[in-house]
Formats: sequence, C-alpha cells, structure tokens
Amino acid sequence: MNPKPPAQRHAAVVRRADDAPANQVELGTATTTQVLLGAADDAPHFAMRRFRMEDGGGMPLHTNQVEHEQYVLRGRARIVLGDETVEVGADDVLLIPAGLPHSYEVIEAPFEFLCLVPNRPDRIDLVD
Repeated sequence: MNPKPPAQRHAAVVRRADDAPANQVELGTATTTQVLLGAADDAPHFAMRRFRMEDGGGMPLHTNQVEHEQYVLRGRARIVLGDETVEVGADDVLLIPAGLPHSYEVIEAPFEFLCLVPNRPDRIDLVD
C-alpha cells in the first residue's frame, strides 16, 4: 500500500485588495504597505505588496536582501537607484536588484505601487 502524499493547497485566492490591513512602514514617512498575497495565502514563491505614500512621503536610502519588482499604479516619485535618480509615474515598472541602494521621494501624491518580492527572509539596512 502506498502512503498518500501530503496535502497541498490547490485553491485559488480571490479577495478585494482593500480588505488587506494597511500598516505604517516603520522607516518610511507617510508610507503604508499591505500584503495582498503572500505566505499566509500559501503563495509558494512570491509576495505581492501594495505601497502608498502620501504628500511628503517617502523612504530613506536603504538596501534589501531580495530583489523588488514594482509596477506604479498612480502618482509620481523621484527614486534613487544606486548612482542614478529617476522620476516614475503610472504604468512605469522597476526592477531593483538585491543590495542596490534605493530611496523614494513623493512628487505627486498619492504615490502607489505594487511590489513583488520572493518569499524569502529580507532585511532593510539604512545607507548612511
């Protein structure tokens, strides 16, 4: 008799993004984030987060241990990416490699974007 393999989730997840709790980003100014899909949903590879930055909002120069893939939903921001500074707005996409220093400064609020990251441990380190 062959034992059954462990149960695996095969159910889809559908819900309203606004139902995900919004949390203040500790290192950010006027910045909140929501985990729209992630490990708690048995998403095996990626987490989908939504960030929202209000007037005067942003994030200081920092690095992460995991890559970030971002899609700007609305608003505009000035983003430092290593030695380069870019302005982004709705429908722009960004790939921020792991370890690349980056920061955000809102130009037009609300600045809102989706951020996809691997489901792996991450650490934010401020850059002096």
